[in-house]
Amino acid sequence: SDNPIWLISVLQTPTKLSEKYPQKRTLMEEEMKEKIKKTVLEILNESDMAEMTEFKVRKLGSERLGIDLSEKSHKAYVRQVVNSFLEEQKLKEAEEAEKDEEEEEEEEDGAKEAGRKGNKELDDAGDLIICRLTDKRRVTIQEFKGKTLVSIREYYKKDGKELPTSKGISLTDEQWSTFKKNIPAIEKAVKKMESRV
Repeated sequence: SDNPIWLISVLQTPTKLSEKYPQKRTLMEEEMKEKIKKTVLEILNESDMAEMTEFKVRKLGSERLGIDLSEKSHKAYVRQVVNSFLEEQKLKEAEEAEKDEEEEEEEEDGAKEAGRKGNKELDDAGDLIICRLTDKRRVTIQEFKGKTLVSIREYYKKDGKELPTSKGISLTDEQWSTFKKNIPAIEKAVKKMESRV
């Protein structure tokens, strides 16, 4: 009873912070789990999955976080995150495969439709569409003043029709031939420019 009140209080205080504040321990554990999860997912997303192993993930994660992820509880959590990631990847692959199949079916249906039209698609001006570069750009073959032209042009919609704009170019047979002959040189120049970037 000679002890001051503060000493009695200190002596009765739990020695570990986690015993005194269990909610703080849980919060700290959750924060650590979140850091581990974020790091593991970063590693998995940047890695070649054919080469990556769970051991390598733990090793790289340990280096990045400065903690030993081979410790029993961390190891189990890393495995859980890796398995969850792999399951998500499988689901994405299955969805993509299903989407690809649907697109192939649509393409086949489109090809059948084109076959019924004699494989020729005409625009609203009656010009033969060779290909669509984007929604608004296309390559067409047209007749103008008795000459056949290859046109690469932007289109706009008006009153439900797609009409050509002045943005684009129309090449005569001679110009088209010159352009075709120079495609290898153009491709070479583009590759050279891309290699600088």
